[in-house]
Amino acid sequence: METTTDAGPRTARPGWPEILVGIAAMALVGFGLPFATRGLIDLTSPAGGAALACLSGVAGLAGFGAAAALRHRSWQAFGVRRTSARWLWIGVAGGVVALLAKGVLTPLFVMLTDAETDTQAGYAAGASSGVWLLVVTAIGLVVLTPIGEEFLFRGVVTTGLLRYGPVLATVGSATIFALLHGINVVLPTAFIVGIITAELRRRSDSVWPGVVVHALNNSITVVAYALFPGIV
Repeated sequence: METTTDAGPRTARPGWPEILVGIAAMALVGFGLPFATRGLIDLTSPAGGAALACLSGVAGLAGFGAAAALRHRSWQAFGVRRTSARWLWIGVAGGVVALLAKGVLTPLFVMLTDAETDTQAGYAAGASSGVWLLVVTAIGLVVLTPIGEEFLFRGVVTTGLLRYGPVLATVGSATIFALLHGINVVLPTAFIVGIITAELRRRSDSVWPGVVVHALNNSITVVAYALFPGIV
């Protein structure tokens, strides 16, 4: 069903069908490709780590594409729309907040739990094994992953949950985002990034400020892995 706003035609908000199809398509690509290529590439090697860095973004984009195509909705219905420079700078500020929170919450989480701490060793290997693998890892983590995951988790999941109110949309989508990263050292960071980016998606009506938050957070991670691969 089409609705109309002052900005022109706009497709009605997506819902649970888009959320479920998007997450299923992401999982199919994210888990299916490594399974299908077993024996062709060692995912524990530096090259494999660089490939995995790109996979999360590709899987997110596949999930978004499946969700957007389900009922042929306009991408604007998912918040894939232009935004102002002001909101992009707010995204930078949100990225700084996420990094500060990560510095506090991650050590606390490790201290209080026995969660895995080496789940991103492949990324570290890719980032620290020469210029070309560093470039591929950076493209994967700083460009593809922020776009793919923000399009899916904020564009589809947060948008779909907004029908239940802003609190459930923000906390619910952040929880789903964090849990899909696994119960490991990444979980608290993923939850904080999810909260910040979901709230930016809601307030700005665009996914792009969240992409900035995500990209800034991941860029610092890539630099850290390149310089200090032993930190994971």
